[in-house]
Amino acid sequence: MAGLGYRREMADWDMSLVRADFFEVAPENWMRRDRSPLHRLRASGRPVHLHGVSLNLGGGSPIDRTFVQGVRSLMDELGTTRYSDHLAASGDAHQLYDLFPIPFTQAQVHRVGDRIRRVQDILGLQIAIENSTWYTNVGDIPEPDFLGAVAEWADCAVLLDLNNIVVNHKNHGRHTLQEFVASVDLARVSYLHVAGHEFDARFGLFIDTHSETVEAPTMAMARQLQRTHGLEVLLEWDNDVPSLDTLNQELSCLTPSMTT
Repeated sequence: MAGLGYRREMADWDMSLVRADFFEVAPENWMRRDRSPLHRLRASGRPVHLHGVSLNLGGGSPIDRTFVQGVRSLMDELGTTRYSDHLAASGDAHQLYDLFPIPFTQAQVHRVGDRIRRVQDILGLQIAIENSTWYTNVGDIPEPDFLGAVAEWADCAVLLDLNNIVVNHKNHGRHTLQEFVASVDLARVSYLHVAGHEFDARFGLFIDTHSETVEAPTMAMARQLQRTHGLEVLLEWDNDVPSLDTLNQELSCLTPSMTT
């Protein structure tokens, strides 16, 4: 199955023409907004899952119980049990609307894992954590091992973002996509993310922009994992959202029938 991140640029589209099997939205964008577009997607027979950016799992401020309860209410309204957020910090005193890395250390495994447990206790169900892009970081644990250790300590699922792995490898020369995936307990993976990225000459770094087509090796890995492990895959396209035809072409390349 291939899904799509639903974005505000699609508000006037005929979504029946979008060849996605499911959709994903950021709960922060919908908790105080008219949710009729999401109910129309559900009425078409396609689930709507939640993928957030403001749980601040890596931060130091207390988990916002009221916010988490609001997420649970939205999940119930949309009939989904899938909620994920990033293995990153996103602001303490203020919401910074960006994602900051967590040091890859054993102390952080326990600290962040306990915060995830707190979220799950409030929700009454398991969440998934996404491996994030990072442009500088510290710590002595390899990233895939850190991701796995946090998921095991918290007893949560993993939302495996293949594009983030590729961006981190290009920028830091560490684990290739194949090496990273081989180190992940795929039984914990909820589903996959794929996207495109760009090189920014100002910083000399590849940036996780979600503004380009998915690279062929990333697409091939998504198809392989879908074929061998039954993992659904979702296409993210956040900036410079293209035409419906382009999105449908990307989605068609992610369907199980397109094997390599």
